[in-house]
Amino acid sequence: MTVRYIRVNPTVDLFAPVTRTFGNIAVIGKVTGPSSPPADIAQVGVPLMFTDPAEARRQAPGELGASIGLAFRQSPGPSLVWGVRVDDAAPDYGTALDAVAALDVQLVVLANLPLDSTSGAVNGSQGAISLLVQHVDEVSQTGGDGKERMGVAMLTKGSADPSIVSGTLASDRMVYIAHQSDEDAAAAVAGTIAGHAPHVSMLLKQVQITSPPFTPTQIQTLNGTEVETGPLPSGPAGLGVNWLTTPSLIPGQGVYLGEGYTGGSAPGKKKFIDIVRTVDDVSFRLKAQLIKTIGNLRISRSGLRALVGQMESVLDPLQRAEVLDSYKIDIPLLRLLDKNPATLTPSEGSQINNAHAQRVVEALVTVEYAAAVHRLNIALKFQ
Repeated sequence: MTVRYIRVNPTVDLFAPVTRTFGNIAVIGKVTGPSSPPADIAQVGVPLMFTDPAEARRQAPGELGASIGLAFRQSPGPSLVWGVRVDDAAPDYGTALDAVAALDVQLVVLANLPLDSTSGAVNGSQGAISLLVQHVDEVSQTGGDGKERMGVAMLTKGSADPSIVSGTLASDRMVYIAHQSDEDAAAAVAGTIAGHAPHVSMLLKQVQITSPPFTPTQIQTLNGTEVETGPLPSGPAGLGVNWLTTPSLIPGQGVYLGEGYTGGSAPGKKKFIDIVRTVDDVSFRLKAQLIKTIGNLRISRSGLRALVGQMESVLDPLQRAEVLDSYKIDIPLLRLLDKNPATLTPSEGSQINNAHAQRVVEALVTVEYAAAVHRLNIALKFQ
């Protein structure tokens, strides 16, 4: 046998983290079947995947197909929309939402269904939009990894009263839109959101829909009062409802989102759509990158330093892209392992032993989100 002076035994252990889409939509609605329906017309409670608006209108004619087509009309818009039919006479939105829970979607819409006292009812016969709020909250908290999502709902045409968004409806997993359109404004806004990356603010993003603007008084009612003078001018006020507007400073007379609020305007809630979506996105990126470490990395100095490196590989690109302004990773156990073993206190030694015995490592990742400008105050002084 030939003497091998250099011995190489190659092994292949390539790992690519799973990715999560950020702009898939599920639309639930009624179908009005023609006199001669196609053989593959949408069936009640059965999710159908669409990448072509014409196919959606063919298989789901009526409100469902029209809303899906409106979502696809946005530019940029979604690349994939799921449609779920409910019975026209007795729509069961709860069952349809259960079918949507397993889908890989990030936005959920009820086709052509405005928020009013009936659809938003919480007590007694629970309304459809109340069920939507419950769905996005519960699936985001207890669903599988990557199932986090937001709901989009519209107010009734011409309504400028944000007080209807209260109680459990005031969720930061919801987006509410005031409009003056005859079309499904919720589906249009969902399509607009789907077309942008999670960290992009929704403020002044164009919506392909016909909707006359609200009056300044109505907009102030929807948004609340903002302090524009003084040493500390206020930021966006926000009462949990967005509106469609046509700013005179933007050429073309297009329709745009007047703000990027979530329904959660109370303290402690995530106020802006991009915050919720970015938290979901970054959380999933970290989990997808770190899953390979489970069962492989050791609870040792080298192992925990490798863990830090894995997290940095996710956060560094986000910082370079200015999604994050800064971040800090802290693993308390690593600080103990870096100490001279002879200098450890009994408590510190016990913490290391407990980590080895229980096989649990605690890490704290603090990120500074690089938010977009929503208000600009300029002191213009002539001399």
